[in-house]
Amino acid sequence: MSYSNKDEQRLLSHEEYEAVNSAHHPAIYSLDKDGLRNLALRLEGYRDKAQTFARQKRREAKGTADARGKSFPGTAEQPTRRKQVFAQALKRVKKERARLYNLEARTANVEAAHRALALHRASQFVHHPEAGPTANPGQKAKGGRPKRVRTPGSKVGSILKANARAQAKRDQRPN
Repeated sequence: MSYSNKDEQRLLSHEEYEAVNSAHHPAIYSLDKDGLRNLALRLEGYRDKAQTFARQKRREAKGTADARGKSFPGTAEQPTRRKQVFAQALKRVKKERARLYNLEARTANVEAAHRALALHRASQFVHHPEAGPTANPGQKAKGGRPKRVRTPGSKVGSILKANARAQAKRDQRPN
């Protein structure tokens, strides 16, 4: 059951009412994350205290517990209502905290998606060096003798050897 502002003011002390009132519609949106966390902690403390008093009064009414003192007269009805007021305020605060968290998460996801799209679009463009003389000096030779290329089934290598031997013989002949 929800309570009107007048009922809340009648049930609560001034300090408690200020905490509950700051959990209502226009005031809750002006709080940041830390303010909401602190307000939730205060409301949880108030709710737990009211819950303890309500349980004590119920035990006293059943006869299973002795009276805890004379400072809290009445039945278990009033502490139960107070607990409900605090629980409703706490529910509003937790819902606002969840809304802010989801908003931050959504914002982070959108920013990450924009970055990913920019990277994807940038990778689609091929970056070639300018068509000048050369972009770099190219591959350098390591030195040493060049490898002889032989293809299987061809006689090019053996023909070249034979031609080289014949040339060497011609060069050794006297003229």
